Amino acid sequence: MSIALKQVFNKDKTFRPKRKFEPGTQRFELHKRAQASLNPGVDLKAAVQLPSGEDQNDWVAVHVVDFFNRINLIYGTVCEFCTERTCPVMSGGPKYEYRWQDDVKYKKPTALPAPQYMNLLMDWIEVQINNEVIFPTSVGVPFPKNFLQICRKILCRLFRVFVHVYIHHFDRIILMGAEAHINTCYKHFYYFVTELNLIDRKELEPLKEMTTRMCH
Repeated sequence: MSIALKQVFNKDKTFRPKRKFEPGTQRFELHKRAQASLNPGVDLKAAVQLPSGEDQNDWVAVHVVDFFNRINLIYGTVCEFCTERTCPVMSGGPKYEYRWQDDVKYKKPTALPAPQYMNLLMDWIEVQINNEVIFPTSVGVPFPKNFLQICRKILCRLFRVFVHVYIHHFDRIILMGAEAHINTCYKHFYYFVTELNLIDRKELEPLKEMTTRMCH
């Protein structure tokens, strides 16, 4: 990675503070293992497999938080070029449009400009991952019964950020020399969600051709 690119990715360009795991806890160790998967030469397909003897919910929790932080960072690198003028609709090319619904302010799927959709999405995810009932940080506190269901929805919506960035802003990523790093982040995400069956295959359709070239 170039020095300039390292500066971009080392800046805290995420919209929100990162969720941290307490050092010394099992979840912190899993978090370190998940982060190491971005090191050069790592077999990502093997790295995403649930380690023997580990709890699946713990493994999913650390990855969801990690992906949130990374994808936040990726969008942060292009957000100044993603405006209501350039991206009046949150989409992935002409075939795919994503509408926002949160059952609070937006009770029905609503078409929004991409930057507004992204801000609502990151706010919505941040609330979930900082909710101790959904993502408990204390040892011995159980995950809720619908934990994987919640994570599937979070991951599905995070995938849409990849779709929008790849289809509408990849020229900017290339200009920055960031494509190799972002491709690695994407492959890690893709292998993880498919290994644990966390995203419906039809949601993956917008990037199917690219994914076939990159991951198979």
